[in-house]
Amino acid sequence: MAGREFGFPDIDVDAAVYGITVAAQIANLHPQTLRQYDRLGLVSPGRTDGRTRLYSLRDIARLKEISELTTAGVNLAGIQRIMQLEEDNLRLRQRLDEVTRQVSSTAVVVWRPQRKRS
Repeated sequence: MAGREFGFPDIDVDAAVYGITVAAQIANLHPQTLRQYDRLGLVSPGRTDGRTRLYSLRDIARLKEISELTTAGVNLAGIQRIMQLEEDNLRLRQRLDEVTRQVSSTAVVVWRPQRKRS
């Protein structure tokens, strides 16, 4: 997926290319913190054949979001719930857009029977 949302339209933001040390530096976190977030499922970096973690720009943006939430006082269980709700919200919005497109492209005819006159 292109990186328009990050300001880089020609970059694949889902490409897992950053090692844990670089990703930690970019996100301003300790590498052990990234390992903990991975264990908890807060971020799921790609892996090499040797099981080395590789992070994408999307993963790093998520790490920064997690960091902002912890700074705001949200615990990790709360962050897991927030992230799940955000994913659910995105999925539902995409489904709503799909249904809206289907409905708007379908003509609806309302039939009203004529009433018998007495």
